[in-house]
Amino acid sequence: MTRRGFIVAAEFKFVVHAASGAARQGEIRTPRGTIRTPAFMPVGTVATVKALYPDQVKASGADIVLANTYHLMLRPGAERVAKLGGLHPFMQWQGPILTDSGGFQVMSLSKIRKITEEGAEFQSHLDGSRHMLSPERSIEIQCLLGADIQMQFDECIALPAERSEIERAMQLSLRWAARSQDAFAQRAQPGQALFGIVQGGTDATLRRQSAEALVAMDLPGYAVGGLAVGEGHEAMLYTLESVMPFLPETKPRYLMGVGTPQDLIEAVARGIDMFDCVLPTRNGRHGLAYTWQGRVNLKNACHQEDAAPLDLKSSCPPARQYSRAYLHHLVKSGEYLGAMTLSWINTVFYQDLMAEMRAAIANGTFVSWKEETLARIVRTPPDNAA
Repeated sequence: MTRRGFIVAAEFKFVVHAASGAARQGEIRTPRGTIRTPAFMPVGTVATVKALYPDQVKASGADIVLANTYHLMLRPGAERVAKLGGLHPFMQWQGPILTDSGGFQVMSLSKIRKITEEGAEFQSHLDGSRHMLSPERSIEIQCLLGADIQMQFDECIALPAERSEIERAMQLSLRWAARSQDAFAQRAQPGQALFGIVQGGTDATLRRQSAEALVAMDLPGYAVGGLAVGEGHEAMLYTLESVMPFLPETKPRYLMGVGTPQDLIEAVARGIDMFDCVLPTRNGRHGLAYTWQGRVNLKNACHQEDAAPLDLKSSCPPARQYSRAYLHHLVKSGEYLGAMTLSWINTVFYQDLMAEMRAAIANGTFVSWKEETLARIVRTPPDNAA
């Protein structure tokens, strides 16, 4: 069975087609469509990728988007979304959707939440109402939303932290993983998948313990969580290198909440298959563009009389057609079109980047492509410094 050129599977399946070093090119097959990997998932936290229409997100090359359990449970409510047919028709996205479990958002509510063995009790940031988010409730919400890929409920802590605190949270997350798996088995629909989340800070021993325990549960996929929370780029790469050998090659590997173009390239080189991050749209709303020549801060005055297009290599029409002067004007004027256009340009850039990585891996040229590309894009021209 095919849809728009993709294989549509009756169940969840991951296939690796090519490798170049540790980097893998393949696909995740789901009943709602195929996800080409390495894949970047645009973040649609509250059932929308900010400043973009669903058709723009699809046309950018994205096969899957992310939505958030915590935010959607508070507004409009998971039961309401289910009554309206589920998240896919609600947000007009027919492809696969992954939902975060809410654990990361609970971390950010440290002043208004309490962690117990049962779960996380917290106050809504919207109206102060109190809620309990447990592994069972997190999975119930994700099933009500109709998410194709669901995440176990976990405790994510900010780094740096004491080793004893990191180990406590990691062990609690493992117990919550088992409860999440039991809840998922009772509620999930055929073809949906539950991913485990490896925790353990930047401690290689704790990461290995977490990975081995989760792999023993034989889940359809595995995420590396608890990174990009203050540990720094090099520590993140070290942690990935320490945990990759203990994750099965036959399952997709997802690095949560990451990151910059450099982060994505370096993580793919270490065997990661999936990513999500708010940077493309968040930075776009604040005047920062990603281009094949590096980051461009369009707030800077050097662009106010620059008639050159932003990025001739981009596959996004405004990047080739709009002048830097016009984009600067939109940003400085606070016009909605500026935020919309730069969010679109950045979303396309990230998808183009993933497409180039997939092609380089398939061609066996990823190592040389990586060196050449990092030399071009991992820089900010002096007159564009953010």
